[in-house]
Amino acid sequence: MDESQIVELVKDGYRTGSIKPDDNFLLNDTTIISYESHEDSYQHNPSISEQVIGYVNYRATIFVSTLEFPILQWEFISSAHLHKKGYMVTGDSSFGPAPLPNLKYIIYCIKSRTEYTGITGYEFKDRLVIELIDLDVAANNLNLPNIMSSVLGSKSLSENEINRDEFIEIKKQVLSQKLFADHTWNDAHDIVSRYFDHNERELSKEVFKISVAYQQIFRPYRVVYDTKTWQPVLV
Repeated sequence: MDESQIVELVKDGYRTGSIKPDDNFLLNDTTIISYESHEDSYQHNPSISEQVIGYVNYRATIFVSTLEFPILQWEFISSAHLHKKGYMVTGDSSFGPAPLPNLKYIIYCIKSRTEYTGITGYEFKDRLVIELIDLDVAANNLNLPNIMSSVLGSKSLSENEINRDEFIEIKKQVLSQKLFADHTWNDAHDIVSRYFDHNERELSKEVFKISVAYQQIFRPYRVVYDTKTWQPVLV
């Protein structure tokens, strides 16, 4: 499957209702299953975790900034990278009960909640935004392998459970880097939110620079669908 085929699968999964709110998994047989289905299946067939090639996060939002910059809203990349490398994070259940050695894609599926047009305006009315990123590309561009190594040191995979303090430190170091046009992750999120959701149009130049960095770091494959025609549209 290439990226366009995966995005089409996610769109169809949304239309048929097989994609549930929050956490879903794409298997190598092109099936998309919910977190609960994955967890139940794992009890009887632990090898199902080896079949997972993609993580799909589905949300509905009232915010244009979320639709424009999905990856800035939820930071799953650190957890996903650790799970792929064989480490489990204490108390972090988003990626299931076992490592996901073949996880390749993180996919954001965002639906506009058009009943709140007073906040979002009409730019994304009847829209479904899907962004797909290659986990390894994003992790490398976020310097995650080096950060993980510096925090975990020589921790053996035989002791594969990472405590919350270790995970928080990894995430803290990722988020503190000024990778978004000399802004940290959280500062970049704040700027695009102020621009799109609070109409602070004087931030347009900073938003443009953040957008360029966002593309360079995550290299997302993005498609916006009109939920009335199910055809791709520009906005």
